[in-house]
Amino acid sequence: MLRESYTAIVERSEELKGGFATEPYECGWAGEAIFFVRTLERVGSLEGVRLNVQISPDGIRWCDEGASVTLGEEEVAFCKVAHFGNWLRLSGTLPDGARMRAIIALSLKA
Repeated sequence: MLRESYTAIVERSEELKGGFATEPYECGWAGEAIFFVRTLERVGSLEGVRLNVQISPDGIRWCDEGASVTLGEEEVAFCKVAHFGNWLRLSGTLPDGARMRAIIALSLKA
């Protein structure tokens, strides 16, 4: 049997700075998820910055799930998530003076 999969772009090249969160995505049908962060442009040091996976029962109130994407010098970083309920997003805080443009994709599989 072929598994169902879908990729949602939750951040598309907008400038990210300070504290931010991606668009939330409703994905309760999926059994597993992977966030991919492709850095297009960076200003300042992003080395070691962590973007936290957040979960929500309703897409309004959020809590950290425990998984995170750690940014480095690579163009692409990722993290895997399981047991996440219905809604997912990434949130993070960039250091003062740092900013980035990225494409953030959420790949889901049932």
